[in-house]
Amino acid sequence: MTLQITVRYFASLREALGMDAEALSTQAPTLGALRRELAARGGRYAEALAPGKAVRAAQNQVMAGDDEALTADAEVAFFPPVTGG
Repeated sequence: MTLQITVRYFASLREALGMDAEALSTQAPTLGALRRELAARGGRYAEALAPGKAVRAAQNQVMAGDDEALTADAEVAFFPPVTGG
């Protein structure tokens, strides 16, 4: 099933990809599969979203793991870990 979603990129990911958001169609069943799909685009996507990179994800503003199922019309956010002080 193809899902229509919005992907938002924050902080260093936004800088690396040169955009803060994009709308896309995906057949990825989970957040982890979506990340792999985006990284498979190559170039700056592969660099920013590589499996070894520390990247957090949220779906509809709720933190989620790689095994979280994607839902239709979801807003997915990718961002680096944040430290506070």
